[in-house]
Amino acid sequence: MRTAVKTTGEGAAAKPRATHALRTPGGLSVRLDVRAVVVVVLLLVAALAASVVLIGTGDFPIPAADVVRTLMGDGNPGQEFIVNELRLPRVLVGLLVGASLGLGGALFQAISRNPLGSPDILGLGQGATAGALVMIVLFSGSAAEVTMGALMGGLVTGMAIYLLAWKRGVHGYRLVLVGIGVSAIVTAVNGYLITKADLVDASRAVVWMTGSLSGRDWAQVWPLLALCAVLVPLVLANGRGLRMMEMGDDVSNALGVRVERVRMLLMVSAVLLTAAATAAAGPVSFVALTAPQLARRLTRSPGPNLLPSLCMGAALLVTADWVSQRTFGADQLPVGVVTGVVGGGYLLWLLVAERRAGRI
Repeated sequence: MRTAVKTTGEGAAAKPRATHALRTPGGLSVRLDVRAVVVVVLLLVAALAASVVLIGTGDFPIPAADVVRTLMGDGNPGQEFIVNELRLPRVLVGLLVGASLGLGGALFQAISRNPLGSPDILGLGQGATAGALVMIVLFSGSAAEVTMGALMGGLVTGMAIYLLAWKRGVHGYRLVLVGIGVSAIVTAVNGYLITKADLVDASRAVVWMTGSLSGRDWAQVWPLLALCAVLVPLVLANGRGLRMMEMGDDVSNALGVRVERVRMLLMVSAVLLTAAATAAAGPVSFVALTAPQLARRLTRSPGPNLLPSLCMGAALLVTADWVSQRTFGADQLPVGVVTGVVGGGYLLWLLVAERRAGRI
């Protein structure tokens, strides 16, 4: 193992950063940023701790120690039923949805090279919502059909944005502007679908559109877990190419990166992660926008911060769900309301900061 030092910043303000280069007997070298590794570990601990506390929260409170014992198989029958059948699936969906949104947001922000390039701004959440509303309003679809509709809506919207933004490649600002336009159109379509629904379907649709983890069970856990098991390693394996793409397409091509192939692969992965998260919990707002930015500020690393963003998204969503339950009860306030309030405030702060820096 070799320790190296690199600097961040410019001139006298530059600060050393400790990195470790790990070499395997086969000659493979992996460079680890010590601060980023520490941030990932702390975020994982925070997400797991919040999950244990969240599992113990509800009409029948369970101490954290008893939750851990029950998860290890040493609880009494009542605790096992409450933990394993009622609360654990909801928490797992929250972790997976938050991780998917955090990773998807980091991908879009890195590809567009814009801190506003998240699925919330680009309209992917609205596209998935449109697909779900079609199944709810027009076909009175089951939960599985609503999930499939959300996936298809997200994929179609992502494909439309990519094709409309294409012009000898995909430029970051063009992608964001096209996404904002598509988002406005799809939002109008969603409003139209709500007005055409009967009262029962409209109420069901509005609750779903808010973004909620209430009533989630193992039927939502397994498909999302399987998708993450495939896409997360695929995305992380292409992280090096994504970092090189931040230097520009010409430089990346010169370094051997197949830019359009990597960009298409990562965008499809981001769309699938976002659509699957939306299908599982509804359009939970602003997690995809705030998680990558908060992760970058913690790691102080200029790269895409894929793994820290994933962990930050998971920690944010389970914490927001705990706040909503502790403040208003288990089923009174959807988690999307909490993330919307926090994320909206963060978005305003981000716009002011970008304006002061002269970037917008």
